[in-house]
Amino acid sequence: MSEFGSPMRKFKLVFLGGQCVGKTSLITRFMYDSFDSTYQATIGIDFLSKTMYLEDRTVRLQLWDTAGQERFRSLIPSYIRDSSVAVVVYDITSVKSFHEVDKWIEDVRAERGDEVVLMLVGNKTDLNDKRQVTVHEGEKKAKELDMIFLETSAKSGYNVKHLFRKMAQSLSIATHVPDEEDRKDIIPVNDTNFIPTPEYKSSACSCRK
Repeated sequence: MSEFGSPMRKFKLVFLGGQCVGKTSLITRFMYDSFDSTYQATIGIDFLSKTMYLEDRTVRLQLWDTAGQERFRSLIPSYIRDSSVAVVVYDITSVKSFHEVDKWIEDVRAERGDEVVLMLVGNKTDLNDKRQVTVHEGEKKAKELDMIFLETSAKSGYNVKHLFRKMAQSLSIATHVPDEEDRKDIIPVNDTNFIPTPEYKSSACSCRK
């Protein structure tokens, strides 16, 4: 039970996308409110967990950060399988990463069908002068694939808190998986000055923007 008297609900959020699109950096910005320009590829799968307080309930978000390298691709379906939200990230300065969106969605649909919230995130808006994918193209793709669309910058922090807020608000109570723990590390979702502390973080991280 949460400290607010209702059962704690656990949701698995899996981050997908090619190498160097900034999946880890988005999670790091949310968890630490920080950015590291040093590149170190995620090896396999990383996992972090955080509890968030919404107006009507408390939810635990499990953030699964997947590797973008092709050699780890075979591992990813098993992590998609019981996810509540699939976040597909592309780099707005890389049309190649944008073209890979359809394949990631195919993987999600194969494992979860329509029983998952889909989000499309165009990252690295701080590099707008190098943009190869327009906002309109991102919006169009999201509409075609029935996804929630947002552009972000892990480097500047632009829209990152808004991204996670939209994730939490999009979650249906009916899709929850019962949690086995009760912790008190609550993120007030509307508090823009609050910097959360993670329960756990792997040492690996992805491209930083």
